[in-house]
Formats: sequence, C-alpha cells, structure tokens
Amino acid sequence: MLGLLSFRDGRTGYDLKKWADASLRFFYWSPAISQIYAELRRLEELGLVTSRRSGPEEPRAKRRYTITADGRDALTAWAEGTHDCGPPVLKHPLVLRVWLGHLAVPGTLRTLVERHRDRTRAALRDVREALAGVGAAPEGDFPRVALGWSERQHLAELELAEAMLADLERLRCGPPDGNRRALDGRGGAGPPAPRRQHPQDAPTHG
Repeated sequence: MLGLLSFRDGRTGYDLKKWADASLRFFYWSPAISQIYAELRRLEELGLVTSRRSGPEEPRAKRRYTITADGRDALTAWAEGTHDCGPPVLKHPLVLRVWLGHLAVPGTLRTLVERHRDRTRAALRDVREALAGVGAAPEGDFPRVALGWSERQHLAELELAEAMLADLERLRCGPPDGNRRALDGRGGAGPPAPRRQHPQDAPTHG
C-alpha cells in the first residue's frame, strides 16, 4: 500500500485497487479490496498514512489516503535496502498436472496446455495495455521497466507452452511404453509437431 501511495497522493482504496490491477498483478500480486482497506486502516494507526474524507463538493463521500513523511521514510529504507530479495516462488498448477500425466484421461494434458497458452496470450495483451497506459511521465520510468519484464516473462511462458506441446506430441508418437499411457488414444507414429509462432508472440518492449 505504501508503494502504491508513493506515486500519487490522495488516492482512495478503489483507486489503489485499480492501480494494483493495472500494474502489480503482472509481476507480484493484487490484493482484494477488503484487504486494501484493512491495511490502510492499520497503516493509518501506525502513522504511516493519513486520510481525509471528501467534502460536499463530491456527490459521494470518499476517503482519500496519503503517505506520511514517516511512511515514505519507512518505504524508502525498504526500497534502498541491500538485503537479498529471496528466490521467486513458483507454483505452476499446469506443470503439476503434467507431472501426474500418467493418471490423465487421453488428450486432457494437451487440452490443458493449449488452454494455458491461450490464457497467457490474453494476459500478454493486458500487460501491453498496461505498458501503453503508463505514459511518459518520469514517475512511470520504473513501472515501465517492471512491466517490460512482465511482457518478456509472458512471452517466455508462451515459448515454454509450445515446447511442452511438442514434448507431449513426442510422447504420443514414441514407441509404446508399458509404464506410460497414450496421450490421445490414437497411437501411431510420426514426426513431432512443429512449434508454431503466433504473430503476437514477439516482444514489443526492450
């Protein structure tokens, strides 16, 4: 919350949710609106943010939050810290399903990977929209770097999905194995499926 408030003063909880959805969610996490308000109340109790209620000039009363000097000092100390950030936490449900592919119904794995690939392409479009919406103001310099990383990460995820589809095809077309179930129930043999390049699967940033 302090990080979101550091970009602009006087934001409502709803404003912060929109900003998190348009930026943070692509590389970290976007909290629920209930979590946002609970955290804002906690930060205000600690003196790290302050709030004011809108006056009669607005049709609906709103509470706007601003980071305090103490809050900015605490955030700056964290942002400038040299402590190790730690490794990224990866929990990939699709890869877990593939790992258990010996229990899968024929054709299921390929369907799941294709669905994941399509969802990733949709997410990539969202990232690029977020990049376009950052604007040219200096306050957007570092968010552009973070979102540029996210664009490349989604492109890499697409490449990994295509490679996984090719791996699954090689399993399907390979020699029979008593310990492995056919992936589509058709059997047969043939060359591995070629990797397909989608027109959108190319970087636009950096």
